[in-house]
Amino acid sequence: MISKIRIPVLAAGLAFGGGASAFAVDMVDSVVVHKERRLLQLLQGGNVLREYPISLGGDPVGHKGREGDQKTPEGRYLLDWRNASSGYYKSIHISYPKPADVKAAAAKGIDPGGMIMIHGQRNYFGWLADLTQMFDWTDGCIAVTNAQMDEIWDLVPDNTPIEIKP
Repeated sequence: MISKIRIPVLAAGLAFGGGASAFAVDMVDSVVVHKERRLLQLLQGGNVLREYPISLGGDPVGHKGREGDQKTPEGRYLLDWRNASSGYYKSIHISYPKPADVKAAAAKGIDPGGMIMIHGQRNYFGWLADLTQMFDWTDGCIAVTNAQMDEIWDLVPDNTPIEIKP
Protein backbone atom coordinates (compact mmCIF):
# COMPACT_ATOMS: atom_id res chain seq x y z
CA MET A 1 0.00 0.00 0.00
CA ILE A 2 1.41 3.38 -0.97
CA SER A 3 1.17 6.03 1.70
CA LYS A 4 0.49 9.65 0.93
CA ILE A 5 3.74 10.46 -0.82
CA ARG A 6 3.86 13.89 -2.40
CA ILE A 7 5.97 14.83 -5.40
CA PRO A 8 6.28 18.27 -6.99
CA VAL A 9 5.16 18.15 -10.60
CA LEU A 10 5.10 20.82 -13.29
CA ALA A 11 1.58 21.34 -14.56
CA ALA A 12 1.16 21.66 -18.29
CA GLY A 13 -0.86 24.83 -18.00
CA LEU A 14 0.77 26.18 -21.13
CA ALA A 15 -1.71 24.23 -23.25
CA PHE A 16 -4.50 26.27 -21.70
CA GLY A 17 -2.80 29.63 -22.01
CA GLY A 18 -1.44 29.71 -18.48
CA GLY A 19 2.06 29.34 -17.16
CA ALA A 20 3.45 26.18 -15.64
CA SER A 21 3.07 25.91 -11.89
CA ALA A 22 4.37 23.46 -9.31
CA PHE A 23 1.99 21.57 -7.02
CA ALA A 24 1.94 18.33 -5.04
CA VAL A 25 0.22 15.20 -6.35
CA ASP A 26 -0.46 11.87 -4.66
CA MET A 27 1.39 8.86 -6.05
CA VAL A 28 -0.63 6.83 -8.51
CA ASP A 29 -2.16 3.55 -7.26
CA SER A 30 -3.56 2.32 -10.61
CA VAL A 31 -3.37 2.99 -14.33
CA VAL A 32 -6.18 2.52 -16.84
CA VAL A 33 -5.76 2.46 -20.61
CA HIS A 34 -8.74 2.89 -22.92
CA LYS A 35 -7.47 1.58 -26.27
CA GLU A 36 -10.43 2.71 -28.37
CA ARG A 37 -10.27 6.22 -26.89
CA ARG A 38 -6.43 6.26 -27.15
CA LEU A 39 -6.25 7.44 -23.53
CA LEU A 40 -4.06 6.54 -20.54
CA GLN A 41 -5.28 7.58 -17.08
CA LEU A 42 -3.33 7.74 -13.82
CA LEU A 43 -5.56 7.16 -10.79
CA GLN A 44 -5.21 7.53 -7.03
CA GLY A 45 -8.04 6.32 -4.83
CA GLY A 46 -10.32 6.00 -7.86
CA ASN A 47 -9.80 9.63 -8.89
CA VAL A 48 -8.17 10.53 -12.19
CA LEU A 49 -5.01 12.56 -11.52
CA ARG A 50 -3.74 12.77 -15.11
CA GLU A 51 -4.81 11.76 -18.61
CA TYR A 52 -2.60 11.36 -21.66
CA PRO A 53 -3.34 10.70 -25.32
CA ILE A 54 -1.54 7.56 -26.49
CA SER A 55 -0.43 5.73 -29.60
CA LEU A 56 -0.71 1.96 -29.83
CA GLY A 57 0.42 -0.81 -32.14
CA GLY A 58 -0.29 -0.70 -35.86
CA ASP A 59 -3.19 -3.21 -35.50
CA PRO A 60 -4.59 -2.30 -32.08
CA VAL A 61 -8.09 -3.81 -32.10
CA GLY A 62 -8.35 -6.96 -29.98
CA HIS A 63 -6.17 -8.68 -27.40
CA LYS A 64 -2.53 -9.48 -28.13
CA GLY A 65 -2.29 -13.13 -29.06
CA ARG A 66 1.13 -13.63 -30.61
CA GLU A 67 4.52 -12.09 -31.18
CA GLY A 68 4.45 -9.58 -34.03
CA ASP A 69 0.68 -9.04 -34.24
CA GLN A 70 1.09 -5.32 -33.37
CA LYS A 71 -1.68 -5.54 -30.78
CA THR A 72 -1.61 -4.15 -27.25
CA PRO A 73 -2.75 -6.71 -24.67
CA GLU A 74 -6.07 -6.27 -22.86
CA GLY A 75 -6.75 -7.16 -19.25
CA ARG A 76 -5.19 -6.63 -15.84
CA TYR A 77 -1.42 -6.61 -15.45
CA LEU A 78 1.27 -4.95 -13.34
CA LEU A 79 3.77 -2.25 -14.23
CA ASP A 80 6.55 -4.36 -12.78
CA TRP A 81 9.89 -2.80 -13.74
CA ARG A 82 11.39 0.12 -15.62
CA ASN A 83 14.25 0.85 -17.99
CA ALA A 84 15.83 4.31 -18.03
CA SER A 85 18.14 3.26 -20.90
CA SER A 86 15.75 1.67 -23.38
CA GLY A 87 15.66 2.28 -27.13
CA TYR A 88 12.77 4.65 -26.41
CA TYR A 89 12.72 7.56 -24.00
CA LYS A 90 12.24 5.69 -20.72
CA SER A 91 10.04 2.62 -20.53
CA ILE A 92 7.92 0.88 -17.90
CA HIS A 93 7.24 -2.81 -18.45
CA ILE A 94 3.72 -4.29 -18.49
CA SER A 95 3.68 -7.83 -17.03
CA TYR A 96 2.34 -9.40 -20.25
CA PRO A 97 2.19 -12.32 -20.85
CA LYS A 98 0.51 -13.65 -17.74
CA PRO A 99 0.03 -17.43 -17.37
CA ALA A 100 -3.36 -17.37 -19.14
CA ASP A 101 -1.78 -15.59 -22.14
CA VAL A 102 1.02 -18.16 -22.30
CA LYS A 103 -1.47 -21.05 -22.08
CA ALA A 104 -3.70 -19.61 -24.83
CA ALA A 105 -0.71 -19.10 -27.14
CA ALA A 106 0.68 -22.57 -26.40
CA ALA A 107 -2.68 -24.14 -27.29
CA LYS A 108 -2.32 -22.52 -30.73
CA GLY A 109 1.37 -23.39 -31.03
CA ILE A 110 2.46 -19.74 -31.16
CA ASP A 111 4.71 -17.39 -29.19
CA PRO A 112 2.63 -14.92 -27.11
CA GLY A 113 5.25 -12.20 -27.44
CA GLY A 114 6.33 -9.91 -24.63
CA MET A 115 8.30 -6.79 -23.78
CA ILE A 116 5.16 -4.64 -23.86
CA MET A 117 5.96 -1.24 -22.38
CA ILE A 118 4.66 2.23 -21.74
CA HIS A 119 7.35 4.42 -23.30
CA GLY A 120 8.23 7.78 -24.78
CA GLN A 121 9.46 8.42 -28.30
CA ARG A 122 12.24 6.49 -30.02
CA ASN A 123 15.56 7.86 -28.81
CA TYR A 124 16.68 10.98 -30.69
CA PHE A 125 13.23 11.40 -32.29
CA GLY A 126 11.36 13.06 -29.43
CA TRP A 127 11.08 16.21 -31.53
CA LEU A 128 8.72 14.27 -33.86
CA ALA A 129 6.16 13.56 -31.10
CA ASP A 130 3.61 16.06 -32.43
CA LEU A 131 3.53 13.98 -35.62
CA THR A 132 4.05 10.44 -34.31
CA GLN A 133 1.36 10.75 -31.65
CA MET A 134 -1.21 11.34 -34.40
CA PHE A 135 -1.19 7.67 -35.46
CA ASP A 136 -0.55 4.15 -34.10
CA TRP A 137 3.07 3.27 -34.67
CA THR A 138 4.34 0.88 -31.97
CA ASP A 139 4.64 -2.90 -32.17
CA GLY A 140 2.07 -3.23 -29.36
CA CYS A 141 3.43 -0.87 -26.74
CA ILE A 142 1.74 2.25 -25.38
CA ALA A 143 3.54 5.44 -26.49
CA VAL A 144 3.36 8.96 -25.06
CA THR A 145 5.50 12.06 -25.53
CA ASN A 146 8.78 12.30 -23.64
CA ALA A 147 7.45 15.06 -21.36
CA GLN A 148 4.42 12.90 -20.54
CA MET A 149 6.71 9.92 -19.91
CA ASP A 150 8.67 12.00 -17.39
CA GLU A 151 5.46 12.62 -15.43
CA ILE A 152 4.37 8.97 -15.63
CA TRP A 153 7.86 7.83 -14.59
CA ASP A 154 7.77 10.07 -11.50
CA LEU A 155 4.18 9.32 -10.45
CA VAL A 156 3.86 5.56 -11.06
CA PRO A 157 5.71 3.27 -8.65
CA ASP A 158 6.78 -0.26 -9.60
CA ASN A 159 4.11 -2.95 -9.20
CA THR A 160 1.27 -0.55 -9.89
CA PRO A 161 -1.75 -2.37 -11.38
CA ILE A 162 -2.70 -1.47 -14.96
CA GLU A 163 -5.98 -2.33 -16.64
CA ILE A 164 -5.98 -2.19 -20.42
CA LYS A 165 -9.50 -1.92 -21.79
CA PRO A 166 -10.60 -2.42 -25.41
